Amino acid sequence: MSDPQREVRFCAVAPIELREAEAGSDLINVTGYAAVFGEQAEIGPLERWGWAEVVERGAFREALSRGDDVTFLVDHAGLPLARTSSGTLTLTEDQRGLRVDTALDPSDPDVQRILPKMKRGDMSKMSFAFIAEKETWDDTGDHALRTIHSVQLFDVSIVTDPAYEGTEIGLRSKTAALGGDGDFYRRQMQMRARLSGLA
Repeated sequence: MSDPQREVRFCAVAPIELREAEAGSDLINVTGYAAVFGEQAEIGPLERWGWAEVVERGAFREALSRGDDVTFLVDHAGLPLARTSSGTLTLTEDQRGLRVDTALDPSDPDVQRILPKMKRGDMSKMSFAFIAEKETWDDTGDHALRTIHSVQLFDVSIVTDPAYEGTEIGLRSKTAALGGDGDFYRRQMQMRARLSGLA
């Protein structure tokens, strides 16, 4: 069951790199970035209720140092392809962002299912699931800006679509941080429900 506070963010600017492992190994090395520092992402429509969001350098430092058990998934669901606690997934924070390194076993049926899609570029982006532990909001500009300073990290995923799941949690956080009225979130969810009914 997913955590109702968990948010998911998509990294659109750093494609996944695939390469054959060293001689004598059948493994496929996968490297990518689940998050990139300093890049503004637009969450929702800025002209209405959305905001810009930036992940600050150092946002993953505490999660990595305390050893959050992070899984490597496909679209944030299913069985893990790798995991930090088993030593099959390595996460590091470098100057660019949250770097993901793993070696996938091509004999694994789950890997066989996605590997051709990764090689073709059909699945070429990454995402991370988190709870913001420290964040700041600034509403002095044309739209609110959320800066994420520290997170609890749950998974990193290969993703097919740039879906911003968990936007509702961020919206509640925005409303509370910027002093919005208590009915704001409820009205937004009612409007979204009506619009989805028309789709």
